[in-house]
Amino acid sequence: MRSHQYPATLRRQWSADLTTDQLYAVLKLRCEVFVVEQNVVYPELDGRDLEPGTRHFWLEGDGSDRPEAYLRLLEEPDGTFRIGRVCTARAARGRGYSRRLMEAALAEVGQVACVLDAQTYVADFYASFGFEPQGPEFMDDGIPHLPMRRSP
Repeated sequence: MRSHQYPATLRRQWSADLTTDQLYAVLKLRCEVFVVEQNVVYPELDGRDLEPGTRHFWLEGDGSDRPEAYLRLLEEPDGTFRIGRVCTARAARGRGYSRRLMEAALAEVGQVACVLDAQTYVADFYASFGFEPQGPEFMDDGIPHLPMRRSP
């Protein structure tokens, strides 16, 4: 396995510890990627960002305090974790940022089951972390997704 260099600074915050500026910055990145770039109109503000168990992970690059990549980790009612909202700014792609965020989130998850809904075209990326398909492909806001699970 190749080693990766990650010039960006990893940040992790519980929802209660997010500053207004941090929350605004991660929401802005998510909207830039999902709403503007992927042209998906969906309820981005789903009420889960500020749940007590929610953790936000992001990478800031080149000495800026602006997130260039982001991932949200949720605690589900059944005790599993859910990874979602994984995105990277267009200008920061190809640097291994999503991999670094996944490694950080899964280190936190530890030996607990974890689920996600992968955009189908990146399912192999998630499979590289041990996620396996857990049902048929489905459409979510016009984009094919695959439910995936990583068991301890």
